[in-house]
Amino acid sequence: MPELQLLRPDHAPALLAFERENRDYFAASIPDRGEDYFARFDQRHFALLAEQEAGACYFHLLVGSAGGVLGRVNLVDVADGAAELGYRIAERAAGRGLATSAVREVCRLAAAGYGLTALRAATTLDNAASRAVLARTGFTVVGQTRLSGRPGLTYLRSLEDSAAGAC
Repeated sequence: MPELQLLRPDHAPALLAFERENRDYFAASIPDRGEDYFARFDQRHFALLAEQEAGACYFHLLVGSAGGVLGRVNLVDVADGAAELGYRIAERAAGRGLATSAVREVCRLAAAGYGLTALRAATTLDNAASRAVLARTGFTVVGQTRLSGRPGLTYLRSLEDSAAGAC
C-alpha cells in the first residue's frame, strides 16, 4: 500500500522523475509546469521545503513500496485555518482509488496535525476524475471559476469531522 509522506529533501530525485514521466499526462487536464520548472527543479524543491518549514504550505508525496512517487497531495496558502488542496496522480497509478484515499488522509492530517478547519479546491469542468475525487471526499461545490482560461468549479470541505478520521 502506498504511503503518504511529508516532502523531504531526499525526495527530490523521485519527485523530478515523477513530474517528467507524467508531464504530458498532466498537461491534458491541468496547465503544464513549463520548461523553467524542470530547469530549476532543485531550487524550486528547496523553496517548497522552506515554505513548508514556515507553515505556509504542506507538501505530501504518495510513495509506492519501491520508493517511486505515485502522486502528490499539497496544501498551499495556509492561512486563517484553511488551505487550498491540490493533487495529481501518476498515469500508471490512475483509476485505483489512490487519489481518493490520499485526499482522505490529507483531510485527516490537515485537521488533526495541522489544525486546519477547512480546505478549498478547484478543478476544470472537463476533469471528471478530479470532480469525482472531491465529491467522494466530502467537498461541495461553492462556485464557478476559470482555470487557465477553462471553465471550472470551486469547492469547500469543512474539516470539523476529519480529526476523528471521517472524510
